[in-house]
Amino acid sequence: MHTMITDVAPLGPRCQAALPNLRLPKLQGLLRRLPNPQQMRATPDSLTPLAERLYAQALGLPAADGLVPWAALDASQRQLRLQPAPNTDASARTGSASAPVGWAWITPCHWQINSDHVAMHDPATLQLTAEESAALRIAMQPYFAEDGLALHPSEPGTWLACGSVLHQLPTAALARVSGDVVDRWLPRQAEARVLRRLQNEMQMLLYTHPVNAARSARGLPEVNSFWISGTGTLDGSQIDSDVVRLDALHHANQADDATAWTAAWEALDHDAIGPLNAAAERGEPVKLTLCGQQGAWQSSGPLMGRWQSRLNGLRTGRQPTLNTLLRTL
Repeated sequence: MHTMITDVAPLGPRCQAALPNLRLPKLQGLLRRLPNPQQMRATPDSLTPLAERLYAQALGLPAADGLVPWAALDASQRQLRLQPAPNTDASARTGSASAPVGWAWITPCHWQINSDHVAMHDPATLQLTAEESAALRIAMQPYFAEDGLALHPSEPGTWLACGSVLHQLPTAALARVSGDVVDRWLPRQAEARVLRRLQNEMQMLLYTHPVNAARSARGLPEVNSFWISGTGTLDGSQIDSDVVRLDALHHANQADDATAWTAAWEALDHDAIGPLNAAAERGEPVKLTLCGQQGAWQSSGPLMGRWQSRLNGLRTGRQPTLNTLLRTL
């Protein structure tokens, strides 16, 4: 079993202040038993964050920067088939009918237009209902179809798109651009011209859409654009299902809520790491990845027994504290 925990390092000042008082006995014990840890550093300008890349590699997915095929995996799990965009003449589509086809996530979002830049609000704050999401997708579908892109529902606030333009188009993960300036993350390849034009067209279409009129009347942010991510194809990848990714720390860490972040860590220590520590004590194989914004810590392989781990601790003087480890991630 491979367990991966994301957002392990505190981001804001309140969570950072809470770190020295964090008590995670199961994790501390497990770290003493896992041998030969590896540390990896994140690249801040990569399209794919380190946590996503490591998770993709663990699952057995392609993990090229910006081409981790999350949408293709989503479509496969939903048993969606690649099919032509509806109501579209073949000659008007992007690429030929025999061109390789890829998938992408399409996320409706709100862009804040400023005098010198455009920023994206966190799409999760839109809290689109299923009805709103479906109405917007139906309104946008004909415009996407003109460029050979078929839209399918996924979750409220997320759609799946398929088309030849998505086959090898690197795109930035939603986590990269959410709350940031949009321009630095926009795809610049020639194939992306279709998508940039669609983004402009959707701003005009959505400006007067009834969903936005109703949201505006309720004081809610309007949907005025979309983001594309998770592009690529599976290419026959065999998925390793023996991998668990735990994101329980994410929201509290992003909000710099020290109380919630500490509680989430303590729950993980008891519910998730406790069984791993018990398995390690029994000599069973365990693999753990701790991933933060700046780096990751990973260890697996033959486990050290209790006495060997204590001996190694004596040889090195003392085991690294969680405080020290997590601050490096």
